Amino acid sequence: MGGDDKDGYYCSICGGIPPDKITTKRVLIDGKETGIDHLDWIFGEVNKLNLEDDAAVADELMKRVKEFNYVPTKKTDVYTLALLAEFKKQRSNVV
Repeated sequence: MGGDDKDGYYCSICGGIPPDKITTKRVLIDGKETGIDHLDWIFGEVNKLNLEDDAAVADELMKRVKEFNYVPTKKTDVYTLALLAEFKKQRSNVV
């Protein structure tokens, strides 16, 4: 790994992000592990809304996910179901 706190860290071989510095969370979507940027923040913001209705939670999740991530139009439904399931799983682990 090259770089430092001032210039940022990078892989000295390929120049990309070193594996130990990757913070993008992954969710299983349509059988594939998919990175979702800002997922912890998104879950926190939606959780603050104290929504109980799954449809409302799913809408808020997707609205925020699409701000930071590309979601293929044809995969919107599977993204929604996977993110809602992950949100519920994390919410139940907190309680």
